[in-house]
Amino acid sequence: MTIPFFAGFMLGLSLILVIGAQNAFVLRLGLKGEHVLPVVLTCALSDAALILVGVIGFAQVSTVMPWVEPVMRYAGAAFLVAYGARSFRSAFSNAASLQVSGTAKTTLQGALLTCLALTWLNPHVYLDTVVLIGSISTQFDEGRGMFALGAMLASFTFFFSLGYGARLLRPFFARPRTWRILDSGVGLVMWVTAARVLLASGPA
Repeated sequence: MTIPFFAGFMLGLSLILVIGAQNAFVLRLGLKGEHVLPVVLTCALSDAALILVGVIGFAQVSTVMPWVEPVMRYAGAAFLVAYGARSFRSAFSNAASLQVSGTAKTTLQGALLTCLALTWLNPHVYLDTVVLIGSISTQFDEGRGMFALGAMLASFTFFFSLGYGARLLRPFFARPRTWRILDSGVGLVMWVTAARVLLASGPA
């Protein structure tokens, strides 16, 4: 049973290592030391829920409700465009707001709502966790449960490492210019992801 578990862990880790909107958000909060535990738990538990849905069989849901996929796609793209614009605006705001120890703070409610939106409104999350992991899990028959558990553990390992490991980069991000680069990069990631979501949809 260790083979399905290891396969699930490695697949989950390889998929989540790609820098995306969710990871960039967790990195930023980790650098600021704000609400790290609830945010990383929200990300990991959301991934675990989606992986479970994929292993159980999301294909059946999309067959019964074909409108779910396009609704999530366009809602997610709209959110990514809006959040990307916010990141660019932050990058060109005054220097004090970019400091790690600055007065600008993210509320717990705001952090969790943004985290949930970046997770559940991102079509690529469904592609990775539900579609890809779900389809590959069928190769393991009786080991599907261990495969899913391995993929879930990969999410917990990654998000906790990213959230709490970000503090090691704080000296580097003590300069406002570095924060501007980070915010600009986050905005670019958001907009590129939104473009990929819309272009991947193809003609109706």
